[in-house]
Amino acid sequence: MNNSVTNTARLLGAGLRALLVLTLVTGVLYPLVVTGIAQGLFRDSANGSEITADGEVVGSSLIGQAYNLPLGEGQETPEPDLKWFQGRPQNGLGSNSVNTQYQLILSGATNRSGDNPELIQWVTDAKAAVVEDNSVPGYTVDPDEVPADAVTSSGSGLDPDISPAYADLQVHRVAERNGLPVDEVQGLVDEHTEGRTLGFIGEPRVNVLELNIALRELVRGD
Repeated sequence: MNNSVTNTARLLGAGLRALLVLTLVTGVLYPLVVTGIAQGLFRDSANGSEITADGEVVGSSLIGQAYNLPLGEGQETPEPDLKWFQGRPQNGLGSNSVNTQYQLILSGATNRSGDNPELIQWVTDAKAAVVEDNSVPGYTVDPDEVPADAVTSSGSGLDPDISPAYADLQVHRVAERNGLPVDEVQGLVDEHTEGRTLGFIGEPRVNVLELNIALRELVRGD
């Protein structure tokens, strides 16, 4: 009986020591090492690819934001603030009242087929809105000029980028709304247009948040 109790105590002691060692290694040391490597070599990515303006974090380069006017009385859907460059449509899996910078709380597409009547209506309405919003005195948008990313949400629903074609299409409207020369606003778009990653991955793109930060600085004369 004594030997049995002793063996049991030894096994319990060994198990406890193993638990403590594994907890220390996997719960403390490993996370510290991984965090240290991430902060040392990949600080920007590890911290969420943050974008700062005026010394404050204003968003992430990986997640789009909405640029809308405050809701008016009786309104359910906010109208776009047309002094800013607009991102892709934000139709996705759901909405929320917590993250007011962006409608979606879930990442995902609309899950509607290409011939779905509701999706077709969304695209039709979005195209008409793009033409109307971006046609200003001296510049009229041709419906055939509206690129696909101006009227469709991305697969994630969180795309922070737009195509150079969509950015170019908005230049005259943004210049008119902010009282700026068209060539200066076009220069901002050109400066913030990124090519394909490594020269062959993806498509040329413009980060909307970074572009709007530069636009604000231009308006303020910074």
